[in-house]
Amino acid sequence: MAKDNAKARREERKKRRKNEDNQAKGWIREWADALLFAAIAALIIRTFFFEAYRIPTPSMEKSLLTGDFLVVSKINYGARTPMVLGVPFTNMNLQGVTLPWTRLPGLTEIERNDVVVFNYPIDIAPIAAKTNYVKRAVGLPGDTLAIREKQLFVNGEMAADIPGLQQKYEVSVKDRLRLSAAKVKAQGGALLNQTSANKYRINMSQALVDSMRTWQEVDSIEPYVLPQRVNEYARTNFRFGKGFINHHRMKPITVPYKGQEITLTAENWPLYRNIITRYERTAAERTADGFMINGRSTNTYTIKKDYYFMMGDNRDNSQDSRFWGFVPYDHVVGEASFIYFSWDKERNVPRFGRLMNIIN
Repeated sequence: MAKDNAKARREERKKRRKNEDNQAKGWIREWADALLFAAIAALIIRTFFFEAYRIPTPSMEKSLLTGDFLVVSKINYGARTPMVLGVPFTNMNLQGVTLPWTRLPGLTEIERNDVVVFNYPIDIAPIAAKTNYVKRAVGLPGDTLAIREKQLFVNGEMAADIPGLQQKYEVSVKDRLRLSAAKVKAQGGALLNQTSANKYRINMSQALVDSMRTWQEVDSIEPYVLPQRVNEYARTNFRFGKGFINHHRMKPITVPYKGQEITLTAENWPLYRNIITRYERTAAERTADGFMINGRSTNTYTIKKDYYFMMGDNRDNSQDSRFWGFVPYDHVVGEASFIYFSWDKERNVPRFGRLMNIIN
C-alpha cells in the first residue's frame, strides 16, 4: 500500500512538472509569436507607410535643426516596393542584388516647396541603399529656374518667401562700434567672421535681418554675394552646371521631365550627363564631332523620367542641386511630415518646444 502511494505521488509530481513545462513553453511561444508579429508589422509600416529620419547637418536650418527626428510619410507620394535585398531594420544589404520594383499610388504629387527626403543621387550604390538627404523641392518637372544674385526665380517670378530660410549677409556697423557675437547668437544668427574694421559676415534669417536693422550699432545690411568672376565649381569635385552656376548665380535651366526632347551641346552636357548615363542608364558620350547615344551619332535625347531641383533652406551652407544636379523621381523616399523628437547636442538637452511640430 505504501509503495502504491509513493508511486502515485511520483506520478503526480511528474505530471505537475510536465504541466509547468508546457505552460512555460506556451508562455515563451506566445511571446515569440507576439514579437514576430510586432516585427513584421513594424517592417510593413516602415516599408510602405512611415519611416524615421534624423537631421544630421545644418543645411535646412532654421526650418529643420540638426538633431531633429522626423517622421517621413511614404504614403503621400506613394511608397516604393522593396528595391534591394537586405537585413530588416538595418542599412545592410546584399551588394549588387536588386529587385524589380514599382511605386504604389500616392495621396498627392510633390508640390513646390515640399520638404522631401530622397536618396542622394550621385552615390554609387543601388537607389534604396544610397544615403538619405532632406531638402526643399524648389523646382518641379518642367519648371524654369534661375538664380540672380542669390535670389531664386521660378518660371520668371521671384520665388515665394520661406520663413526659415537663412543666408549670409554683410553687416556694416557705425564708426568705433562693434557687433557682439553673443548678441547675434542670442537672436538666432551666427557671426561668422569680421571682414574689415566695421564689417561682419553673418548667417541669419530675414526675420533677424529686419530686427537687426533697428539696432543702434548697425549701419547697413546687404546679402553677401560671390563676385561674378568666382566659379564655385572650380573649388569642388562637382561638375554639374559647370558654366551655368557659381552657387549664387544660375542661368535659366528647365528642370527635366519625362518626354522632354533636348538638344545636346558642349555647353549643356554637364547638366544632362548624369541624367542620361547614370539615372537613365543610356550609353552616351561626347565625341569630337558631337555625341554618341546607344552607338548612334546624334545630338538629341528624350528624357525618360521626371526630375526635381532641391535646395536647402540654409542657402549658403547646403550641398544641394546647385552642386550635384537634379533628383530623379525614383530616388524620392517621401515627405517630411512632423518632428517627433529633437535633441540639442550643443547643450545636451531635448528641445521640447519642437516636439510634434508639423513641417512646412
